[in-house]
Amino acid sequence: MSTENEIDQLGYEQARDELAEVVRALEVGGLSLDDALALWERGERLARRCEQQLAGARDRVDAVLRAESPDED
Repeated sequence: MSTENEIDQLGYEQARDELAEVVRALEVGGLSLDDALALWERGERLARRCEQQLAGARDRVDAVLRAESPDED
C-alpha cells in the first residue's frame, strides 16, 4: 500500500495497476466500512495520479505536433 507521497512518485503503469488492485478489493467486498473508505480514498488518489500522467503525456504530444505543424495563418 502506497502513501500519498509514494503515489505522487508512481509512473502511470504502476498507478494504474495499483488502482486495478483497489477496484478488485472493493468489488470482492467483505471489508469494514472504515477499511472500504480508506481503500476508496487510496483509489481516488491513484486515479488522480493516472490523470496527471495522461495529461502530461497529452501535453507533450500536443507540443510535438505544434512544433512539427506549419503555421496555417
